[in-house]
Amino acid sequence: MSDATIRFSPIVAGLWRLADWQLDVAARVRWIEQVLELGITTFDHADIYGDYRCEALFGQALAAAPQLRQRMQLVTKCGIRLTGSEHPYRLNHYDTTAAYVRGQVEASLRKLHTEQLDVVLLHRPDYLMDAQALAETCRELTAEGKVAHWGVSNHRPSQLALLHDALPLVAHQVELSPLAMGALDDGTLDQCQQMRLAPMIWSPLAGGRLFTGEDAQALRVRAELESQAHAKGVSVSAVVYAWLLRHPSRPHPITGSGRIERLREAVEARHVAMPNEDWYAIWQASTGHPVP
Repeated sequence: MSDATIRFSPIVAGLWRLADWQLDVAARVRWIEQVLELGITTFDHADIYGDYRCEALFGQALAAAPQLRQRMQLVTKCGIRLTGSEHPYRLNHYDTTAAYVRGQVEASLRKLHTEQLDVVLLHRPDYLMDAQALAETCRELTAEGKVAHWGVSNHRPSQLALLHDALPLVAHQVELSPLAMGALDDGTLDQCQQMRLAPMIWSPLAGGRLFTGEDAQALRVRAELESQAHAKGVSVSAVVYAWLLRHPSRPHPITGSGRIERLREAVEARHVAMPNEDWYAIWQASTGHPVP
């Protein structure tokens, strides 16, 4: 972590599928309570999730039970203009201009029924980003008490460094799983460790491909994961989360399920042993070759 005061829970609850869970307000409140009871206090959103609906669905729960807000960290993202029925853009594109970022932050505040967002991430690198102008907008929003901290998502090390030079960042959300290991080799996690940024890991279970994929890589990895799960007496999911948590950059995996038992597996993975040999066995299964 940076020297900022924000602290994320080791496991993060992801809300991008919230609209698909078909929960009424009372059920959403109970789900949040159960998640908090597991020790998961960080909730990950984005303005575009659920065709721009998920923040409002979560916010309705907070409006019904406002005491829950003080027990959590709210993370959201902005910077993507996603076309849809209420957003008839000619095409999806990125936008980190002052007016758009400010507008989306203020919309997120309204939808989430909160006076301040704990962290806002720039969702994707914008090729037209003016780092100094964006940083000035972010500083203004922080000075106004609307955003406590800033971070990025899916940025290359050079892109993150450009913005970090103008605006201190606290987190970087990236893809990482035993089937998508690019962040291990492209400098992303090295940079997080060097800068003490919190890596937040999206798609840790490879979108379910770890369980259903029939390609050679998925089959190799699944066989190794099942072997380790049997030996350790835990679920395959717990082995995957333990593999992620083992990295010295101290990643925070983001769950994508609304099922409490799935979140419990992620939390329990913190206590699953993952010695170097086991970690590299999964790495080898993914790459298809031994270490050089």
